[in-house]
Amino acid sequence: MDENRIFPNGEYFHICNKSISNYHIFRKNKSIERFLLAVNYYNNQEVNVSLSKALRDELILPEIMEKRNNGIFSLLAYCVMPDHYHLLLRMISDYSLAKFMNNIEGSYSHYYNLLNMRKGPLWQSRFRASIIEDNETLLHVHRYIHLNPTTAGLVDKPIKWPWSSYRYFIKDRQALSIHKEISITSVAIYKQFVNNQINYQRTIKGIRRKLLE
Repeated sequence: MDENRIFPNGEYFHICNKSISNYHIFRKNKSIERFLLAVNYYNNQEVNVSLSKALRDELILPEIMEKRNNGIFSLLAYCVMPDHYHLLLRMISDYSLAKFMNNIEGSYSHYYNLLNMRKGPLWQSRFRASIIEDNETLLHVHRYIHLNPTTAGLVDKPIKWPWSSYRYFIKDRQALSIHKEISITSVAIYKQFVNNQINYQRTIKGIRRKLLE
């Protein structure tokens, strides 16, 4: 995937990538915070210095889910797992999404390698971007992202996982604009929609694992 690939303004995308050899690159809270900081910092068409340089001065950023006038996209959902991440977004500019993702992954790779005194690539491949073409798929992908921690058996309920947007989505009044975007009429309905799928996703994952053994 190169910087010339078209990611049209107004379209929705599910972005994800995994660490090389399934290594747990997000083992510590501090590391996850740094990755999310990179997502937040680089979601700005006017960024002209690296995150590491920007951190030398006082850095004030909006909340990661907050929409901004100079942003590259609106973030609708995210989840950071021990060895991979998910982002659900809508493009709101003509800025290169590939360049943005290269900034994020490159920034985190640099940080992680320095912190752990290692060299070499951190990601299994280039990030994957799947376009979402209808409202039903958008809603299901939104739920899938928030259910990742329960499907993996890390927690029994999505609200217990601190490194996703689930808590923001069901508790923060500012999330109302996202509710409308994914066609959710109330938090209660969304919570039921998510919770009804927990056991099913676990079962499907277990079946897939057995078939691969």
